[in-house]
Amino acid sequence: MTNPNTVRRAFITGTAGFIGFHLAELLLQEGWEVFGYDGLTDYYDVELKKQRHKLLHQHEKFSSSIAMLEDAEKLHDAVTRFKPDVIVHLAAQAGVRYSLENPRAYIDSNVVGTMNVMEAAQSAQVQHLLMASTSSVYGANEQMPFDERQKTDTALTIYAATKKANEAMGHSWAHIHKLPITMFRFFTVYGPWGRPDMALFKFTKGILEGTPIDIYNHGDMWRDFTYVHDLVRGIRGLIDAAPGGTSPAPDLDSLSPVAPFRVVNIGNSDKVRLLDFIEAIEEELDLKAIRNMMPIQTGDVPATWADASLLQALTGYRPQTPFREGIAQFVAWYRDYYKV
Repeated sequence: MTNPNTVRRAFITGTAGFIGFHLAELLLQEGWEVFGYDGLTDYYDVELKKQRHKLLHQHEKFSSSIAMLEDAEKLHDAVTRFKPDVIVHLAAQAGVRYSLENPRAYIDSNVVGTMNVMEAAQSAQVQHLLMASTSSVYGANEQMPFDERQKTDTALTIYAATKKANEAMGHSWAHIHKLPITMFRFFTVYGPWGRPDMALFKFTKGILEGTPIDIYNHGDMWRDFTYVHDLVRGIRGLIDAAPGGTSPAPDLDSLSPVAPFRVVNIGNSDKVRLLDFIEAIEEELDLKAIRNMMPIQTGDVPATWADASLLQALTGYRPQTPFREGIAQFVAWYRDYYKV
């Protein structure tokens, strides 16, 4: 049992990224010491990443290192020096569509980089390693809502395939080393400080600038939009729910019978039609979008929808922010950040 007077230490990869930034903020507010490890890659606006890190560095208990996951020696040294209680691995080459253009970047970052994180976690003997996966691993599955016990053998992009590989790697590592590992699958995360390559950011920017927005599958898309603050609260709860021993929810659990390993969905448990999402942005901006209707993209899926029952059973928490409320929060941030 953790002494309540003991300062807990979290090593987070990807703290200049969208989700890592918000998770670091949450833990710092709780009094944790946080070490951030980020490569500041130029997949999207590096200045946005630098501004996130600048805010984190206002906390006296935050420190960081700028280096790549693929640099095993630097990663190992950073973990060894910091001596974390837990590692949360969020850094990755992100983006479903970019994986069609540059698949090798995903192998280098998501497979090689994740192997380096697992090795560092084992060497440091952390109490719990948590690693990001994605709803994209459900691939061509049609049975919804998606639950963690479904097979995920039909990945449609290299991005999804690398995350599926991470899950398999994590299970084997947990089995071999008895290291508790939790993989969490994200569902279309959005909110303030979001990524410029994601739908809400692109739609808001396009509508404000009066440029056309691309709407795939002619708008016949459904997504389980998950507000970022809900997401990181879910991760925070899972930190204290390390797999191992008996399950609190055996009828729901994805807990491995041979390893301290489980997979958990973190989603809003509600699918929203893309056109309704766009209309909510239009209402918040009091502007109409110029709509460029397009066919579905290669590797894309028409719908995602999470069953978050396991998350609730493990943590007592379930994401619940209505998408209109989350959009309002993002638009307020966007107007302030870009002065529009």
